[in-house]
Amino acid sequence: MARLVATLWVRSCPGVSLLFPSCYGVARAAATKGEAIAATVARVPGRRNRPGYPGKMATTSDPKPPALDLGETELASFGRRLLGLLIDWLAATLVASFLVDSLARNPWPQLAVFVLAQAFFVGLFGQTPGMAVVRIRCVSITDGGAVGIPRALLRAALLALLIPAMISDGDGRGVHDRVAGSVMVQNKPKT
Repeated sequence: MARLVATLWVRSCPGVSLLFPSCYGVARAAATKGEAIAATVARVPGRRNRPGYPGKMATTSDPKPPALDLGETELASFGRRLLGLLIDWLAATLVASFLVDSLARNPWPQLAVFVLAQAFFVGLFGQTPGMAVVRIRCVSITDGGAVGIPRALLRAALLALLIPAMISDGDGRGVHDRVAGSVMVQNKPKT
């Protein structure tokens, strides 16, 4: 480990190159009948020619993932969504109270903390701490995964306006969820 840390600052990072040789050259693979036979790394000046990844890389045969079926998914109830939102708002208030002297005179940090926390947690993990407490998740309607930070930031900004959240469709999705392409679902119990 000490050798690796010591070599990270040397020109061209030889310590990292030894760990990940295929990252520091052009990998070429020859394939016959769908099976990878060999993969080699093109010669990099000043480096030994090391073999690359010999196997087949994992790919999907279907480039477009299946859409989330709302008919088979248990959607989150209004009560759970509201309780999760209140828990997140209280957490944002607590964090913002450390940033400013008085939230009564300057409430904007509270809203900024709320929007940024919503965007970070929903975008990367699919749920905020408040959503985790009430066992709900915000997932992408296209594939059922996390929505990503840009769409989560848009969703959080619209949620902060409050009016889009009050306008919902038959599935209970507010305008902020429809614009972001997300839906609130209940967590499945672990078996």
